[in-house]
Amino acid sequence: MSLAFDPAELESDDIGEKQATIEMEHEEAIEHVRTIAESVGFGVPVEFSPSELLNEKVDADRDPYYVLGACNPAVANRALEQSLKQGALFPCNFVIWQEEPGVQRVYHVSIMKIGRLIGIAPDNDEWESIVEDTGEFVEAFFEEL
Repeated sequence: MSLAFDPAELESDDIGEKQATIEMEHEEAIEHVRTIAESVGFGVPVEFSPSELLNEKVDADRDPYYVLGACNPAVANRALEQSLKQGALFPCNFVIWQEEPGVQRVYHVSIMKIGRLIGIAPDNDEWESIVEDTGEFVEAFFEEL
């Protein structure tokens, strides 16, 4: 199978990639990320620890890794009005992984940009507005982080 584009040619902005490191313990970082996400307009309806699951199920010996699934209901509703397929990428995720004890990486990509890129979201003015609105929430999040 070949892709319609070369992923190596994508810039981080093409997928809305944002990341930062924070100096705190993993559990504290999870709470910190959750608090900031909520303060900038995201709810956090989904969260889980892939590392705990994999360590338990397949004895993976993974370092701490956590996913906070964030959502702004008004923007999510607008997105679904444009493309029901976009729900396959819901929610927006903030991923926290331990790079070393006391240092956590917080990582995010824009599901709205990715949805448009892979063709499950329209390339129209309303979708561009949704991309801009979610981008503002994410920018505020990383500024506060």
